[in-house]
Amino acid sequence: MASDRIQPGPSSATLGRLVTGYLDAHCHVDRFPSPVQVWRDAVDAGTVTIAVTELPSSFRLLAAKFGKRSGLRLALGFHPLRVAGCPPSELRLFQRLLASTDYVGEVGLDFSQHGRASRDQQVALLERLLSEPAIGRKVLSVHTRRAEQATIERLSAARIHAILHWYSGPLGLIDEALAAGLYFSINPAMTRSAHGRRVIAAIAPERALTETDGPYVRVGQRPSEPADMPALVDTLAAMWRVEPAEARTRIWSNMAELFSRATAPNQA
Repeated sequence: MASDRIQPGPSSATLGRLVTGYLDAHCHVDRFPSPVQVWRDAVDAGTVTIAVTELPSSFRLLAAKFGKRSGLRLALGFHPLRVAGCPPSELRLFQRLLASTDYVGEVGLDFSQHGRASRDQQVALLERLLSEPAIGRKVLSVHTRRAEQATIERLSAARIHAILHWYSGPLGLIDEALAAGLYFSINPAMTRSAHGRRVIAAIAPERALTETDGPYVRVGQRPSEPADMPALVDTLAAMWRVEPAEARTRIWSNMAELFSRATAPNQA
């Protein structure tokens, strides 16, 4: 797969166009009952989807299922809550597949009650992943639950181009993350909670992206899908007090800028 790269993100040429697309920067496409239908609906809605995975073996299966398809980017993941009990072959597979994609996710740390027992393993794995020479040329989608400070510090020290997915931590760390060049992806659940809205208000629009975290976030009685991104952008536009078209262009341009920085030839 190393010679067959997954399609890149929005190109810098896109910035000159008045019409842009929608973005789902973090979706577990492989966790839906019908991943192909989710992709088709996303394309119909004009949404480019970054399909994150939870293990390198899951990425390999998703790549075999989808190959290269318009509007879909595959991210190589190693979820912190999947670390415990994983065989060493998963890390070797991550290292082998890293050259095949421009996107890495979902990775990160989780110090909540769900991840407390594997905390040391998580830290060791994340530091190992961040030490990979090629990781600086990737766009990462990062899990930070109850581990925001530790995660931001490590991403900053490694000078990683990353998106903090569904950030729910202290507002006081947001400026630190922005100073480290990090971005934030916003999902529908965040717009419905008081803390989520405070997080959104604290994020500079120039660092904001959109996500579903589907199927784990719900819209009404069903899982959120990439096709829901137009409605989310409308909500953000109202929060930012701009027209929906301006919000859509802002988010698309943010992703294009992040991708361009991450994949620039001079990145180490």
